[in-house]
Amino acid sequence: MVLSRAKLMTMTALFAASSIIFGGCGDEQPKQMQMPKAQVKAMKVIQRDTPLASEYAGQLVGTDEVKIQSKVSGNIVEKYVNGGQYVQEGQLLYRIDSRQYKSAVLRAEADIAQAKAVLEQSLANYNNALTDLRRDQQLFEESAIAEQVIVTQEAKVRAEEATCAANKASINALQAALQTAQENLADTEIYAPISGQLGVDDVAVGTFVSAGQTTLVTLGSPDPIYAQFSISEADYLHFMTVQNMQSDHNPIDVSITLADGKIYPFEGRIVAVDRELANSTGSLIMKAIFPNPSGLLMPGMFARVKLKGEVIPNAILVPQRAVQQLLGKSFVMVVGKDNKSEARTIELGDQVGSYFVVTKGISTSDTVVVEGLTNLREGVDMDIKTVTPGEMGFTFANATSTYNADAGLHAPSTNPNAPDNLRGK
Repeated sequence: MVLSRAKLMTMTALFAASSIIFGGCGDEQPKQMQMPKAQVKAMKVIQRDTPLASEYAGQLVGTDEVKIQSKVSGNIVEKYVNGGQYVQEGQLLYRIDSRQYKSAVLRAEADIAQAKAVLEQSLANYNNALTDLRRDQQLFEESAIAEQVIVTQEAKVRAEEATCAANKASINALQAALQTAQENLADTEIYAPISGQLGVDDVAVGTFVSAGQTTLVTLGSPDPIYAQFSISEADYLHFMTVQNMQSDHNPIDVSITLADGKIYPFEGRIVAVDRELANSTGSLIMKAIFPNPSGLLMPGMFARVKLKGEVIPNAILVPQRAVQQLLGKSFVMVVGKDNKSEARTIELGDQVGSYFVVTKGISTSDTVVVEGLTNLREGVDMDIKTVTPGEMGFTFANATSTYNADAGLHAPSTNPNAPDNLRGK
């Protein structure tokens, strides 16, 4: 069959179009099979001497906490301070009604005066009796009187001497009573036993206080201050072992982080360890002392106490962000040959800030992937951007901010023995 010229031209055009389409598909198929490189960030493994830290829940306690009570009973008639006020040692705080105590002093003085008059009379009687005895002894030697007169007079002298001794003892007792009355009178004025800050539990004028029972106000020294915390028996033994192993016997570094997550700028030192473990918890109570020049720290505050003593020499560290967990195992992705991803199983030690200490499975020559791990599998080509810890915000500290050590938030230190820089000078 002979095709017309028009049909022949149409079929030629169709064949030409088909060859272009199939030819194009054949050219692009290899390009679709090529996987794009994974975009990742990576950094070198860190090796450095690394101090380890342990944290414990703690509470701040005043170094000197005093409940001020009166030694005498009575109504408060004068109040010279207000709750929350800072006071100096020896400052007058309260005055109790002193009328009855003044009367007691006057009575004691009158009793002593009367007893002295009686003593003077008994001394006169004794001297007279002694004079009569000497005269009778002379008359007896002259045989002018009988011996019985001498015996009787000697007995009278001894009686007058005993009376004098009794009167002297009475005067001593009355003088002791006078001293007690004077002390009671002096105790109607109540002074601050230490320098510090008063509590807000101060009683008002007109309150009747009982001797040794009623608390007028509490007083505490704000500077320095204790951080009290408990550690386990195992931790205690560990720290003692570390201290004994250190050739220089450096003290354990102590710091605290407050409730808002900020680090307190001054470091402390351990000053007290309980003599026994608590029976109920098996823990040991310890106290660390901290300077408190600005008065920021207050008794009753909660804080996280950090102890640093042990140092791991040449510890190998990787960022926490680089570590992945799967089926109870830890692994990281490292940059392998030809920039391909390589999974490496590791064993982790302690956590230090943004890092983990790695005890096995990695070396300082490795580079770990720290970003871009979400869909990263082993053996994938990577487009690597090398970063530094500073660029990633990694740190060896757990907290992110610190209080300004020079900020005068409250009253200056009241501790006269504190260095000038701790007393707001």
